[in-house]
Amino acid sequence: MKTSLSALAVVAALGLWGCTPSKQPDAPVKESASVAESAASVQEQYHALAEQYFQDLIALNPVMATYVGVHRYNNLLANNLSDEYLKSRHELNSRYLKQLMKLDWDQLNDADRLSAQVLKYELETALVAETFPSRFLPMNQFYSRVISFVQLGSGESAQPFNTVEDYDNFIGRINDFSGWVDSAIARMEEGSESNVVLPRILVQRILPQLQAQLDTPIAESPFYGPLENLPEGLSDADAKALSERYEQALTGTLVPALTRLNDYFNDTYLAKARGTHGWGALPNGADWYQHLANLHTTTEMPVAEIHQLGLDEVARILKEMDAVRVQVGFEGDLAAFFEHLGSDEQFFFADKQGLIDGYMGLKDEINAVLPQYFDVMPKADYVVKAVEPFRERSAAGASYQAPAPDGSRPGVFYINTYNLKAQPKWGMTTLSLHEAAPGHHFQIAIKQELEGVASFQRFGGYTAFEEGWALYAEQLGIEMGLFSDPYQYFGKLSDEMLRAMRLVVDTGLHAKGWSREQAIQYMLDNSPMAESDVVAEVERYMAIPGQALSYKVGQLTILALREEAQAELGDKFDLRAFHNQVLTSGSLPMAVLQEKIRRWIDAQA
Repeated sequence: MKTSLSALAVVAALGLWGCTPSKQPDAPVKESASVAESAASVQEQYHALAEQYFQDLIALNPVMATYVGVHRYNNLLANNLSDEYLKSRHELNSRYLKQLMKLDWDQLNDADRLSAQVLKYELETALVAETFPSRFLPMNQFYSRVISFVQLGSGESAQPFNTVEDYDNFIGRINDFSGWVDSAIARMEEGSESNVVLPRILVQRILPQLQAQLDTPIAESPFYGPLENLPEGLSDADAKALSERYEQALTGTLVPALTRLNDYFNDTYLAKARGTHGWGALPNGADWYQHLANLHTTTEMPVAEIHQLGLDEVARILKEMDAVRVQVGFEGDLAAFFEHLGSDEQFFFADKQGLIDGYMGLKDEINAVLPQYFDVMPKADYVVKAVEPFRERSAAGASYQAPAPDGSRPGVFYINTYNLKAQPKWGMTTLSLHEAAPGHHFQIAIKQELEGVASFQRFGGYTAFEEGWALYAEQLGIEMGLFSDPYQYFGKLSDEMLRAMRLVVDTGLHAKGWSREQAIQYMLDNSPMAESDVVAEVERYMAIPGQALSYKVGQLTILALREEAQAELGDKFDLRAFHNQVLTSGSLPMAVLQEKIRRWIDAQA
């Protein structure tokens, strides 16, 4: 089975081909040195600039440094809401853009010119983003420094807890976190004065997340995990001193900070939250949302076109879903089929571990066929884990966390086991393809392992590329023979429907004035998703507008490029070589990816 609508036609019709990179600077006149010497010099200059940019970037963002394996800032937690931080970030982006534009790009080789295009896009986009007041909305129920701090402090994430110094480093971060909380409260107060506040329903989702941290005794909280695994070789006296020092930081600094934040949300911010649901209700909200749509899709598509694309895709996928209903001999209509798939006990696991084990079995099945489609494989492995209890109620159905760059920690494919009825067996193949291999795990682990590629490319990312690739990986599962079971193929369609509905619902909420309830009903009417999943999805779009648009736009661009390459190269087309081209330069804006693939096509023809 294949999609009936040409991806090439869709992308061309929407004008994505016209989203070309910005014009490169004119080359300055060189009065000395040979061309070869000049080229070597410019490339060396670019490599030095790109590397220094990355080093300055992670110095400004020390938690990012920890995640990419640079540990010299493990004791710091930048206050990304302070005036000093915002000024430093602006100066960094402006300074490096100015330096980048002084280089003679004509002297760069193809790989470095592509890298420079990506860096230019990154810096320009960051400078545009500064013009919108995102600092007034420092957290939501989906992305939150509180959630990420709990994960860091649990001892099961990127923060190391192997030495006494590691524990003291995290105490430093606890102290910085306390300061960040005070800044967050101050920024939310500023936002409330400017009418830039969260929807009330999202504040109500944050409250139990904060309260859960305070209701749990310290000795049972995720933060206590490191104290249960103290470094080996400590004397009893040293272990006691470390435990007391660390526990004092938890009880004397962290808990009071969380209490202040919790009290502010309950006593002050909840009353100031807005009753509207979309970004369009905020000051300058329409322009802000268009910026976010551009940011996440890395295109210049108007939101109205994105909305129409979603409506068209939903209609197409509904027809394919109905064809599956006929194929399996179900006698009711499509709505009844949705009900059957969402309620019949045969389609669900009885316990959480069964669901996790099922995904581990799928891992082996998929890994067995990957070499037929890829000759570049990640060195890092991945594991399957349940989402932690403290965030499972509002977390997505699944997510992926990248492995440690040094190989010390595998990638993690998180499954939300909070509601087993939201995790049907028929959706497992496509979800594994998307989150693990050859989806996010494949692409992100390969990106981190690249050699001879600038660090900012290895560790940066663009949602349209990364989510577009993961959705492309689902489509690839058809060719890989993983959807011979019509129910599993229905699962593929169901997940594709989710991404198509996102185009409709995200733009509906933020550009067309849809209410939360209207968005929820639309998704329930057009899919077999569990209501709890639909509610979490809609509230996610409310919290991070534009992000959900990236999946379909990215997938259609990659599929269109593949169609173009197949049409141009004919018998010379090699699918594994095409995949190599997509995966071996890191995460790219769509226009840069288009230019790269077209150069490759020309070289093969």
